[in-house]
Amino acid sequence: MAGALPAKLAIARAVATLARLRGGGATSAPGKVLLGLDAEAIAAIGSRLPAGSVLVSATNGKTTTTAMAAGILEGAGVALVHNAAGANMASGIATALLAATRPRGAIAGELGLFEVDELWLDAVAAQLRPRAILLGNLFRDQLDRYGELETIAERWASDVAAQQLVLNADDPLIADLGRDRDGVLYYGVEDDSLALGGMAHAADAKHCRRCGAPYVFQTVYLGHLGHYHCPSCAQRRPAPAVIAGDVVLQGVRSASFVLQTPAGRAPVRLALPGLYNVYNALGAAALATALEIPLAQIVAGLEGTRAAFGRAETVTLLPARDAAAAPARELRILLVKNPAGANEVLRTLALEPGQHDVLAVLNDKIADGRDVSWIWDADFELLAGRIRSFTCSGSRAAELAVRMKYAGVEPARIRVQSDLREALDAAAADRRDGEAPLYALPTYTAMLSLRELLVAHGEASSSWS
Repeated sequence: MAGALPAKLAIARAVATLARLRGGGATSAPGKVLLGLDAEAIAAIGSRLPAGSVLVSATNGKTTTTAMAAGILEGAGVALVHNAAGANMASGIATALLAATRPRGAIAGELGLFEVDELWLDAVAAQLRPRAILLGNLFRDQLDRYGELETIAERWASDVAAQQLVLNADDPLIADLGRDRDGVLYYGVEDDSLALGGMAHAADAKHCRRCGAPYVFQTVYLGHLGHYHCPSCAQRRPAPAVIAGDVVLQGVRSASFVLQTPAGRAPVRLALPGLYNVYNALGAAALATALEIPLAQIVAGLEGTRAAFGRAETVTLLPARDAAAAPARELRILLVKNPAGANEVLRTLALEPGQHDVLAVLNDKIADGRDVSWIWDADFELLAGRIRSFTCSGSRAAELAVRMKYAGVEPARIRVQSDLREALDAAAADRRDGEAPLYALPTYTAMLSLRELLVAHGEASSSWS
């Protein structure tokens, strides 16, 4: 069958060309066609990579973590084959590999770096046989698609293998996957100043995967991430080799921390906000450490990372044609898709002074999850008294408005506009004095739709460029 591969590659490339001519990103369709022609195409092309592949998966933050890892590795002179647009199912990874193929069995890259959807990780790992797999976290997300967290953890525990696992010690479900295994590198946060007063009511992974007893958490940082132990079977958080300490969070603008690895310590200044991005950076640093990248290059790569599209991305809104005299306004896009991620975004916004103008877009498409009841587990109450205007849009705009009313936002400050273009225009025009930004909190498909509007208006670059 190997002799037929070039013809299959040619067909898939033709699909990619057609997709681009029609204005799409060609991030999944070519790979889907290729895998339909050859189910083992990922393995066949991946075997060409001289340095093999590494995989990154998590519920939250895998796109940003992979972008950070790419910045580190490329800065260290490693030529990557990378699904940079975030198409993270098998078809997206096949498309990235397809784009790197060259005649006579060659490939334009040294190492494969692939973000992988949680449910596709076992299948992709089976084909690529990766050098390392980074697993960042497991949060409750899209229950209609993924099921309970324990289901994914069991699947990963039984089917996912690599020469080295890079695991978040602060997530009990993730950390447990490395017990009794060789070749495991743990990372985690150690900074008591970040500790929350207790675990959020919507937190996940409260019980030991081994014996079922409730964990005792000495420290909670984010969701169920923190320092913990099981009083029944004595399992506890593993000691991490890669650590973030002395963390400073500076609202929606930036964050900094001291990175400690087996090679030493160094300060890191991120151009990204929130503790969630500190965790993303720490995971990327741990993966790079496993790949023996020097500490100085790890720091340089992290500090050079800018927001992936839709994840703490900032764009400048141009005034409408009928309001040409109005000044431009800054829009900051902060993706929200589940309670844990939403709560961290809300905590980050709470660090910003004054009242806020918010455009929240709630969709219930397949990629978002049909069940949007998670909004009742997100702590919008954190911002309720700080809202100047709250515009609700998307396919479930009305439900979001009800949630905000019960969160304590004054009804007069809530606007419902299902049409996204009209909602964006209204929210942007409803400005106060000064340069205060508009904050957009979209779910995944809403973020893509919002960016399409911004690209069409010349306010953002294409996600595929």
